[in-house]
Amino acid sequence: MAKYLSEFLGTAFLFCAVVGSGIMGENLNSENDQVTLLTNTLATVFALYFLISSLQPFSTHFNPAVSFVFCMKGEISVRTCTVFVALQITGAVCGVMLANYMFGIEPVNFSEKARSGTNIFVSEVFATFGLLLVILLSTKEKVAGGVAAYIGAAYWFTSSTSFANPAGTIGRAFSNTFAGISPDDVIAFCAAQVIGAMFAYLLYKNVFSNS
Repeated sequence: MAKYLSEFLGTAFLFCAVVGSGIMGENLNSENDQVTLLTNTLATVFALYFLISSLQPFSTHFNPAVSFVFCMKGEISVRTCTVFVALQITGAVCGVMLANYMFGIEPVNFSEKARSGTNIFVSEVFATFGLLLVILLSTKEKVAGGVAAYIGAAYWFTSSTSFANPAGTIGRAFSNTFAGISPDDVIAFCAAQVIGAMFAYLLYKNVFSNS
């Protein structure tokens, strides 16, 4: 039971932090996206680190792409993976709705922020590939710092700002704010993330796990 609650709460807290910090950044300086992105980055990095560190004894995927890869590795069952994914998506949506509400926005406020184009698709493939590779290659003791540092950097070096998470992508469609994404672009983002995760798993399986 604890591992399921961990996946729900961890994903909810994470995307409440992602969207909430974006709203706060816009409220503080609506004319400067660089400041908002920096605010968003710092909050996400801190949230990832404390959530993974605190909930690591239970389960800390918070991401269907991660659960999918660990299922392919045989570390979790198909049933567990399916439940994790459902809880992660539900948690992300709940966290985003809570962030909206806390800042005086309608809880369900679908985003109008377009994020489309071949370059954005490739960016998400690469962002998710990098995230999964960091997770697969990190030791248990270093994964919290590695994931937090990677996502913090990838916010800035990828044109998609590294969503790298299908649950978070779905959740962020519920907020017409800085961190949102138009529902029209969700499927393409999720497809890119699955492709990136598969590339990372295949590279890990065929190269790094045999070294």
